[in-house]
Order: sequence, then structure tokens, then C-alpha cells
Amino acid sequence: MQFVKAYVKSMRLYYAFITGIAGWLGVSFYEFITKTLFYDVQIVPPTEKKVMILVFLFLGWGINQIFNDFLGLKEDRINAPHRPMVTGELNAKAAMWVSFGLLCIVGAVTWFYLEPIALIPMLLGIVLNIVYEYAKGYGIWGNIVFGLMISTCSAYGFLAAGPAAHPILTPDRVAVICMVWLMNALMTYYTYFKDYQGDKAAGKKTMVVKYGLNRSKWIGIVSAFLPAIVFAIIYACGIIPVRLSPTFWILATLTVFLEIWTGYLYFKNPVGERTYYSLVTNFRACACGQAAFIAIYDDQLALILFLVTYIFVGFLFDLHPNKEA
Repeated sequence: MQFVKAYVKSMRLYYAFITGIAGWLGVSFYEFITKTLFYDVQIVPPTEKKVMILVFLFLGWGINQIFNDFLGLKEDRINAPHRPMVTGELNAKAAMWVSFGLLCIVGAVTWFYLEPIALIPMLLGIVLNIVYEYAKGYGIWGNIVFGLMISTCSAYGFLAAGPAAHPILTPDRVAVICMVWLMNALMTYYTYFKDYQGDKAAGKKTMVVKYGLNRSKWIGIVSAFLPAIVFAIIYACGIIPVRLSPTFWILATLTVFLEIWTGYLYFKNPVGERTYYSLVTNFRACACGQAAFIAIYDDQLALILFLVTYIFVGFLFDLHPNKEA
């Protein structure tokens, strides 16, 4: 029980909504095209299949987080000395084997019960998670890799839901995945503020380490407007062919507020205790932004997921009050 408790704690499940909602965006898009475009080879995925995909997506972050913690032990000894793997509460080798076993189970279910093609984004996401631990030491490359890693969740959700539509890559699908990539690249940028001292001591040249706290906080507040600007360009170019509903615009407006508020919080408190607790706003801005995009395909579901995400990201984050863990 001690091992299970330490393992679950290390999963840091307040992050789970990042991968979960990103993947659910893919599932929602699949359902949308099955109901509106009537591809002969496609069927609306049954509830049990959607639940299975959702469980995999939400737990996917935590399972991969064990690998991330193992690879990042050096800086975690400074940034988060109370984490179970750092303190020895969680046996590193045993945790790695458990995560490997769980990934094998997910892979097997994906192959035999869902759709084998979904293994491609799944395996790519695992590889990118490992690459990220090294890429974040090279400035913006860390943000690029992290954004790509989370966008594979959207691809997994779409491909696992049923037989793939052809062509798989269309302009509107690529545009939405690019927005997922951008929001997550920005989200992880803000997380670097709390890890500044440890990353610097470990030689990890994240963007915050590379440019220093003063310049980085200005980059952060300016970058907070990027998702809104990029989406405005995509929408103006007519890449997303559907008419956007009032629900989408309401949720999108709330998301923009959360993103700008995140930028302001890190501008005001780039170091200190508030830097850690600002993470909850950062995670909400990213996950709720992804939920807002679901309104392109399903208004009611998007509204429910937006509210559930906002509430439970805060609830799960409050279960981890120790910023050093």
C-alpha cells in the first residue's frame, strides 16, 4: 500500500486533465464526422470504448510521469526534494517496471480492442516524453517537444475511436492539433519558473534559465496572447469550415482571460511561494482551452468538460500542497 500511495502521488493527477481533454478532443472530432459526413467505414464509437479511451488518456500522463521523474532526478533533488522517488519512498526500479507493464497493457488493448493504428501516436508520445527530459535543457526545444507530446493524445483519441477516415490529415484537423501544441508549449513555459534554481544548478538551459527571470517574465506576459492571435488567423483564413457557436465563443473568451491572467501571475511572481501556486491557473488555462475547442463539435459536452476541468484541476492540485513534492 505504501508503494501504491507513493506511485499515485508521483503521478500528479492534476496534470491528467491536460492529456485527458487533449485526447477527448480527438474523440469528439471523430464522433462529429461520423454523425455529419457519413463515411461508410465509420461507426459512432460505443460508450464502453469511449470510457476505455478516456481512462487511458487520463492515466497516460501519470504513467509516463514516472519515467520523467526517473530521468529528472538530478534537478528534482533541488526543485522537489520531497518527491517520493527522490526521498526513496518510491522504489525507482519497481516504479519503472510498473509503468512499463501498464503501458504494455494499454498497447495490447489498443491493438486488440481499439484500433491498431492508434499505437503510432501512443508510441510517439512515449518517445517524446523521454526526449523532452533532455530537450528542455536546450531552450525553446523543450517547449516544442512538450507541445508535440501532448498533441499526440489528440491523435490517439481520434484514431482509437474507430476506423480512420481518409485522408487522416486535413487542414482543420491539423489546425486544431497545432492549437493543442501551442497551448501546451506555452503552459510548460510557465512551469519552468518554479524550477529555475534546480534547472540552473543541473545545467538545464530552459528558456527561463537561458534568458533570466526578468526577461522571461516579459516573454511570458506577451506570449499569453499568442493562442488567441494564432486562432484568430486560422479562423480568418477559413481553415475551420464549421460555423462556431455562441458556446464556443463564451468558453474561448474565458480561456483567453485565464491565459492572460496566467501571464500576469508569473510576471508579478516569477519566484517565491506564489510561483508554485500559480500553476493551478496555468493548468486550468491549458486544459480548459482544449475543452473549449470541443465546442466546435459538441457544445454541451464542451461546456460540461470545461466546468469539470476547472473544478477538478483545482481540487486535485490542492491535494499536493507541498511545493517541494
